[in-house]
Amino acid sequence: MMYRMLSVDLTSGKVEEKDVSELFRRFIGGTGVLTYLAMQEITKDLDPFSENSPIYFAIGPINGYFPSMSKTVAMFRSPLTGDLGESHAGGRLHLAMLSANVHVLRIVGRAEKPVYLSIDDDSVKLVPCSSLWGRSALATERILREKEDHRKGKKSIVRIGPAGERLSPIAAVTVDSSRHFGRLGLGAIMGSKNLKAIVVSGSNCPELRDKRSYQSLYDRIFQELVESENTYKYRDLGTAANVVPLSKIMGLPTRNFSQGFFESAQGISGEYFADHLLAQQISCAHCPIGCIHMGVLRELFADPHMYKALKTSYDHELIYSLGSNVSVSKAEDVLKLIHFVERQGWDAISIGVVLAWATEAFQRGFITLKQTEDLALNFGDVETYLKVLENIALGKNEFYRDLEKGVHYCAKKYGGEDFAICFNKNEAPGYMTGPDAFVGYAVGVRHSHLDCAGYSVDQKYLGRSEDIEKEVRAMYEEGVWRVLTNSLVMCLFARGVYTPQKVVECLNTVGFDIDESKMNQIAHTVHGMKYLLKERLGFNFAGLSLPKKLTNVYTSRGKMSEADFKKRIELYQRLVDEDKSLASRAL
Repeated sequence: MMYRMLSVDLTSGKVEEKDVSELFRRFIGGTGVLTYLAMQEITKDLDPFSENSPIYFAIGPINGYFPSMSKTVAMFRSPLTGDLGESHAGGRLHLAMLSANVHVLRIVGRAEKPVYLSIDDDSVKLVPCSSLWGRSALATERILREKEDHRKGKKSIVRIGPAGERLSPIAAVTVDSSRHFGRLGLGAIMGSKNLKAIVVSGSNCPELRDKRSYQSLYDRIFQELVESENTYKYRDLGTAANVVPLSKIMGLPTRNFSQGFFESAQGISGEYFADHLLAQQISCAHCPIGCIHMGVLRELFADPHMYKALKTSYDHELIYSLGSNVSVSKAEDVLKLIHFVERQGWDAISIGVVLAWATEAFQRGFITLKQTEDLALNFGDVETYLKVLENIALGKNEFYRDLEKGVHYCAKKYGGEDFAICFNKNEAPGYMTGPDAFVGYAVGVRHSHLDCAGYSVDQKYLGRSEDIEKEVRAMYEEGVWRVLTNSLVMCLFARGVYTPQKVVECLNTVGFDIDESKMNQIAHTVHGMKYLLKERLGFNFAGLSLPKKLTNVYTSRGKMSEADFKKRIELYQRLVDEDKSLASRAL
């Protein structure tokens, strides 16, 4: 099978095709292939907003063939951190790209006026869309879905909201109805290129030689995914099931990471959402898990009984960032904040951490009423938070314009760095479980807790004596494995079913000549490549630090110190150095 890369230059309108089959054989696909390509183009001197700064999207070799291989990976230089940016999204995009016979999509240049990129089988064109500029991420999807209704195949619609148009470095990209390339500012890069959206569809249907063996393997995996205890939690309550258990072990960030226990956790729990606000559960294309939970909120817009229903997806990270971490105690209010964020197209984690920092900064006197234009910021004050978000969206003054530049930028400018909860300039996700979680946020090759599962290692060691070397080794090994799953490009919720042996079987089924040993070597090579690229862009293990506030609060594993954090970082670096050497030889 040939794997194809489609390159589109938005400046000239030129479209080129390239056979990248060799790269798929060497690096599996997805993250592996994109890391190699990025190493050829992304340098420290290349501004993320330059015309020459590339955006890459890719799928893996078994996307579309096996269930829950349902993600697409994006890679770029992050305008938030200056580091390598990588983000993953579900939805239909992976299948749409496969159907269009596009395994890698590379975009460079800048359109003179707003456009969207239309890909429909062999038809690739730039469509003027100035009328969409300024539209919300939600409205853009509705308009394009109707406009492109004539297409035969199931299309996927990728787009930005106004935050991306304003080049906010915490702007996300929304995919289909409810999925996102959420982290590290991809939305801003699309905005800098005047690229409002991408619409992908096709009719390609790849053939397999041994259909009987394929069907047998497919059925086994499908059945395990449906029946597995590992996936039941995601189907039942989704990741929102984490809220109450984390609070019970002091691991739920509350009031800007002031504590790990939220006294109102039950009111924003997965159970409460499911009992009172859940409208439907949906899946990404070709996934039987059904982890996407859509909440509905009724709002009165005219007396006496004129209501509008707002439907939006929720999960643990959104409930943490716009719930416990800003002390919002009602699920209905969390949904209000989520919906506003969705329309603007911000990364919900980052904007929530910014709101929490701004609240503490106001209460400590770093920010004044003059800067907030007489809004007094208090934890739990939903109506004020909505006004703050509106002021950010309107660019009301310099302070509000700064807020959507991220918490690191704001703390540098206004003060309050000690309680700016970010790692390597990226806002922290929703786990306050202990040292391994924090180290994972700092060293990750992707962006957060999803890189090496430090939060999970913390929970395994609750109440047990520390074995720092063993813990760091466990994180490192998980990080290497996840580089492989991200090259496939797999939903991590299925990781308990897709063992290394099963992955080898799947790859052999689609024509890869590979065994576990070779697959493991590729994973280590790509892992090393990512760190080589990150270091080229300015990443430095020695420069990583723990926000000072986190040395004064209790986590699930008690208090921690900067010295402990540094020790774990040093141990992780030593392990990574071996992979960097392997990658250097491979390149």
